[in-house]
Amino acid sequence: MSSRTLYRTQSGERMLDVGTKAPEIEGVDQDGQTFRLSSLRGRWTILYFYPKDETTGCTMEACTFRDNMDALRDLGAEVVGVSVQDQGSHEKFASHHRLNFRLIADADKQITRVYEALGFLGVAKRVTYVIDPDGTIRDAYRSEIDPKGHVEHARRKLRELGALAAA
Repeated sequence: MSSRTLYRTQSGERMLDVGTKAPEIEGVDQDGQTFRLSSLRGRWTILYFYPKDETTGCTMEACTFRDNMDALRDLGAEVVGVSVQDQGSHEKFASHHRLNFRLIADADKQITRVYEALGFLGVAKRVTYVIDPDGTIRDAYRSEIDPKGHVEHARRKLRELGALAAA
């Protein structure tokens, strides 16, 4: 996708630019259902990328999103997780941890590449995008250090951006 607008973080890593339209994605969720990002138009979306199902940091991050779903939905937001594992891996991970949001399988790594979230080892980097109801990226956040911090960062950004008013 050559039309993507990119910016570099302080550490020099590339991410999609805030203020640009979020690229459309299509994939299969943990239940085998087709998912399109455009199906969430009209709602705020937290699109987060994580390295691998059932690892300590990724489990912590997913369970923190799960435990904060009521607060995020009160702000009018849906959560969608993406990693490069297949649908079967996501199904087990979601069931094991009673996750209450979609996990999109990206085994061919196309979604992760489009969102500048693919790491050099072939797994997703820990990246979170906040997308507004019109499909525009309003925030981009990357931190490998604090998996739980992505949830609080997204909540804070939703509040700053007035997500409740749009809900």
